[in-house]
Amino acid sequence: MKSEFICVNNIKLPVHVYYEKRRSSRISIGKKAIYIRIPLFMSAREKKDQISVFLEWARQRLIKNAARYSEKPRRHYKDGDVLCIGNESYKLMINYKEKKTSSAKIMEDTIILSLAAGLTEKEKATIIPTLLSRCIGKKRLPGLSRKIGALNNKYFKKKVGRVFFKYNKSSWGSCSTKGNINISTRLLFAPDDVLEYVCIHELAHLIEHNHSKRYWDLVKKIIPDYKEKEKWLKDNQDKCWF
Repeated sequence: MKSEFICVNNIKLPVHVYYEKRRSSRISIGKKAIYIRIPLFMSAREKKDQISVFLEWARQRLIKNAARYSEKPRRHYKDGDVLCIGNESYKLMINYKEKKTSSAKIMEDTIILSLAAGLTEKEKATIIPTLLSRCIGKKRLPGLSRKIGALNNKYFKKKVGRVFFKYNKSSWGSCSTKGNINISTRLLFAPDDVLEYVCIHELAHLIEHNHSKRYWDLVKKIIPDYKEKEKWLKDNQDKCWF
């Protein structure tokens, strides 16, 4: 892995380059970093050229969408707040205990957060969203697994590995070479048809392991209006976070 920084106006993001056993190259811009993933089989020259292309793309993207990638204020939760996820809502009960670790659990329509005493406001702003994402994602995972299984049986009929909900901020989803599918818990804030689109987007990589024309033709055959889903994600990404 190699790291450097891209600085555009007031935005400074570290660039993390990973060399992996994968079939295609990929870049994503997250809120805290830029991630580049390069196949191990590429030659040194090909790797260098691909990284250069990606870095220039990232610079232009940051220039064009400076407001989107600038650091945004984090949400701050307090005891008694109500968190709405789709058609469900949860009351937050926040307790502080003399311990080093923090945890969360769902009891009916209440999320009980047990936080380590002495956390700073900055630490709480990081830990609480992570705990909320984790416990709600765990509750929703069986439904996600059934959805992906049904979509796969209907359209792809390929072997799917494990399915995960993760609080991934750099992308909406991913599909590994082993067929494991990760879906960001940020999509819990999206409409069902948008979540379904991302599931299909990742399942399609079981057949086409890149974003070639054949890949997009496959996606379009299943979801003719997929560009509308992409637009929703682009326009509403700042609303989809814990």
